[in-house]
Amino acid sequence: MKKHKLLAFILLGTVLVSCGDNEKDKKNLFSIEQSGLKATYQPQESLSLVLNNDKNKTIDSIAYYINEKRVGGVKGNNKFDFPLADSKLGYQQIKAIVYYEGQNAETDARIEVVSNVKPKLLSYTIVNTYPHDETSYTQGLEFYRDTLFEGTGQRGTSKLLKTDYKTGKAYQSVNLEGKYFGEGITILNNKVYQLTWQENTGFIYNADNLKQIRTFNYFKNIEGWGLCNDGKQIYQSDGTEKIWVLDPETMKETDYINVYSESSKIKAVNELEWVNGKIYGNVYQKDAVAVINPKTGAVEGIIDLRELKTKVNMMGHDLGNDVLNGLAYNPKTKTLFVTGKRWNKMFEIKVSE
Repeated sequence: MKKHKLLAFILLGTVLVSCGDNEKDKKNLFSIEQSGLKATYQPQESLSLVLNNDKNKTIDSIAYYINEKRVGGVKGNNKFDFPLADSKLGYQQIKAIVYYEGQNAETDARIEVVSNVKPKLLSYTIVNTYPHDETSYTQGLEFYRDTLFEGTGQRGTSKLLKTDYKTGKAYQSVNLEGKYFGEGITILNNKVYQLTWQENTGFIYNADNLKQIRTFNYFKNIEGWGLCNDGKQIYQSDGTEKIWVLDPETMKETDYINVYSESSKIKAVNELEWVNGKIYGNVYQKDAVAVINPKTGAVEGIIDLRELKTKVNMMGHDLGNDVLNGLAYNPKTKTLFVTGKRWNKMFEIKVSE
């Protein structure tokens, strides 16, 4: 009798399985119609989605997601229109969950949203020229309470400094351990945040005395490049087109933007500075600064600073590595202070359209 029950159970299981599509089959049931998609879109455009249903399944409804966030749905296989106005720049991962005949299946596609902003070429005038310590491999620069803070790099010589910008002399400094390659800095709530390049570690100091408060690990395995803040959140670059938005208490990611100049991704955004609601980002090895919208990632302006390098004496240094890399905005003078890795000068400039 037990054998009969076992046989019946096995047969019932077989019938149940045969009534539905297996997972392998589900992957091939539906696809997002590609003929209606473009490779790139601009934010003022809309996305129109409809599915191929080659097996003629009876579709009850479809839920659509972009970057894992549900953006809407339709009954049956009706067309789904989605405006891209509030979408991030960069690649958008589209997912459709199809509910059909008591089952569900997924299919996906990818598009890229690029910027519709043509960057302005901004002008500048040199207001003052100051000496700068040419032994400093500058990685981060920021004014705080009329004091210029500077973070420097290279393993064995990385430091955090308070500097008299008029003389170029440091009057307070902290050395990093030899294993660390110092990177960008920013100051928020009387705390100095300093990154390291490849060590996945950052430091937080008391801004008054530069005593270390604690260390932190990056929220994921990325490189540390530049830092700035808007008074509430911290922004971190990692050498790619991404700028991460971080909670200053936990240093965990809360959001991100992708930096685009029209249809081109701008990688290697390095030293960052917050200036009147925009992020100024030094583009590594370009001796130029991109003015970035912190909400969209769109580059709205470019400051070409290549001429400054011709005014710097870097005898004996590797000119290929001694690039512009230091931005500090002084809100009192409304001027930008600019220097570079091992530059012997710092320039105070006024930016205009």
